[in-house]
Amino acid sequence: MIQARDLVKRYGAREAVRGMSFDVAPGALYGFLGPNGAGKTTTIKMLTGLLKPTSGTVHIAGVDVVQHPLEAKRRIGLVPDEPVLFEKLTALEYLSFIADVYGVPREVARSRSVELLEMFELSGAAKELIGGYSHGTRQKCALAGALLHEPDVLFLDEPTVGLDPASARLIKDLLRAIVARGGTVFMATHILEIAQALCTEIGIVQHGRIIASGTIAELRERASAGADQSLEDIFLRLTGSTEERAVAEYLR
Repeated sequence: MIQARDLVKRYGAREAVRGMSFDVAPGALYGFLGPNGAGKTTTIKMLTGLLKPTSGTVHIAGVDVVQHPLEAKRRIGLVPDEPVLFEKLTALEYLSFIADVYGVPREVARSRSVELLEMFELSGAAKELIGGYSHGTRQKCALAGALLHEPDVLFLDEPTVGLDPASARLIKDLLRAIVARGGTVFMATHILEIAQALCTEIGIVQHGRIIASGTIAELRERASAGADQSLEDIFLRLTGSTEERAVAEYLR
């Protein structure tokens, strides 16, 4: 469903992404993990057509994102780390706008909007201006918009940051349901417990490169970790976290 080959993104002399290649199969919930500044958000922007790669290719459901951007974007839903919504619109108006952008027939859009607003517990605030929403409510509104056209692939950048426990649980249950129905999710997150609980496959990125990928069992083998080792333990071993070493030294 997602195929990236030799992706490179340069900003002047700096390489933010350095020859990244990976595949994500249909029906996978792919966790994209890495330290701050590793290139996760830049990669997501290239995968979704928001940034043009310096070199390399991206295909979404077989469609080249650079050569056929509109066709590729019809297959994509995106919730960035800081969703930008139209604050002078209500949630209903926002979803109507998104439906028009993606060419969703109006009757279908109305039905899906009602369903999504109910699912995200936004029905009571559906006619209020988005500008008055809390961070968590904005996040749920953005996710409703990303799902409205029923995309083949849903991209999420830190989807649970700043959410209360109930909202975070709702999103986790939703992601499980999307994958159970055969959908594909690509999720960048710093919360390793969520990645361990949800993801069918994980890619770990550092300094703009994927340094390890696979199931948690495969990552344990790569890191020479025991069966009782958590994803956090594996991640710190593979990335050689200087913070982990500093804490260990302090505790001695």
